[in-house]
Amino acid sequence: MRPPKPQPRPDKVSLWRYLRLFRRDLLSAQPQRLYRAWMAEFRTPFFRSYMINQPSLIDTVLKKRPEDFPKSSRIGEGLRPLLGNSVFLTNGEVWKRQRRIIDPAFEGGRLKDTFPAMLAAARACVDRLRSKAGQNVEIEEITSHVAADVIFRTLFSVPIEHELAGEVFEKFRAYQREQPLLNLAAFVPLPRWMPRLHSRRTRRNARQIRALIGRLTAERAAQIANGQAPDDLATKIMTAVDPKTGYCLGTDEMVDQVAIFFLAGHETSASALAWALYLLALFPEWQDRVAQEALALDHPNFSSMSKLRYSRDVFRETLRLYPPVPMMVREATCPEHFRDREIAPGSQIVISPWHLHRQERLWDRPDDFDPSRWGTENGKACQRDAFIPFSAGSRVCTGAGFAMVEGPLILSMLLRHYRVETIDDKTPVPVAHLTVRSRDGIWLRLVER
Repeated sequence: MRPPKPQPRPDKVSLWRYLRLFRRDLLSAQPQRLYRAWMAEFRTPFFRSYMINQPSLIDTVLKKRPEDFPKSSRIGEGLRPLLGNSVFLTNGEVWKRQRRIIDPAFEGGRLKDTFPAMLAAARACVDRLRSKAGQNVEIEEITSHVAADVIFRTLFSVPIEHELAGEVFEKFRAYQREQPLLNLAAFVPLPRWMPRLHSRRTRRNARQIRALIGRLTAERAAQIANGQAPDDLATKIMTAVDPKTGYCLGTDEMVDQVAIFFLAGHETSASALAWALYLLALFPEWQDRVAQEALALDHPNFSSMSKLRYSRDVFRETLRLYPPVPMMVREATCPEHFRDREIAPGSQIVISPWHLHRQERLWDRPDDFDPSRWGTENGKACQRDAFIPFSAGSRVCTGAGFAMVEGPLILSMLLRHYRVETIDDKTPVPVAHLTVRSRDGIWLRLVER
């Protein structure tokens, strides 16, 4: 079972043509040989980049020696106006301190505490869609709304209808449309004193989003001081103490962290959910399986999640075919020898889930949509060695467990009540903005069951 084929993959492209194609059409930009290569080299006038697509090399960079390959500051240039000094962009001791404070809030045992908020957001989405039944809908807009609702309910105990939450959501939608995945600074070594090439609108939206988040965190700080704060993720993180240094996040630093929670928790989930619904519209037999098992949510609680096996496998398969973050960039800090290449310090090491998840030497039928693959020996082996939608190692996404509850839950709740169908001449084309989105949206017909 294969989603519609992308345009023919070119055999070779120049760097500059690659960058143009990457913005416009993510699939068409990728030379066919990259889906078989263990490693590839990209040369620019300023530095060299190496894409590694071999599990043992990725394991070295992400798991065995992560401190020798810190997150590249070049990629961060594009996100700095919004994310500031968040855990997504920092390295070294600052990053370690931030993770020691943040990670406990997302530990497995605490996911159960967030389930009611996720369920409430999913139910609210089901209710909102009743007026759209029988219509053609742009599904990314719907999944963005429900994913943002989950973030605000779990972080600040407010629904998206809350005035400040709604403003943040609308500003973030504008920011997402303006901001590419890659900023020119990722490819040109601009001096620190030189202004970064962010549009005026991008900078303005980032300032406004941060100001709104600042109001929410300031209100929460006051509630904590008065002993009246709800026991949600924001309170857990703002009252957490680094066990090593005794440090707590201040209000300003919390703005940075909330910005990345919103980006990582809302943007990535919205992308994955939208592509999952599109794939299920393409393959109605899998949609029926998900809808049938969703009857377990008639009286839902956290233990109900163990019954959503089809939904979990569909969501996992979507993350394989359309990983929300299609590439990660690290920087070599010392001379390296990977395969037959000498890698100089300062070189960029590109790890691409987009390619790794479709690596022809590793996966059976890599371009096919087959949620049942996760029960096969090949699927189990590739899940261990070649499946990194949330990264891996010490920098694995803090919210990975959160996402694997949220995604299958919302998917099941929506399909419990609605069927989605494809629309002729509305085939989505994936492009790289902040996450893998569709160039012209994902349009589906929504039918009430």
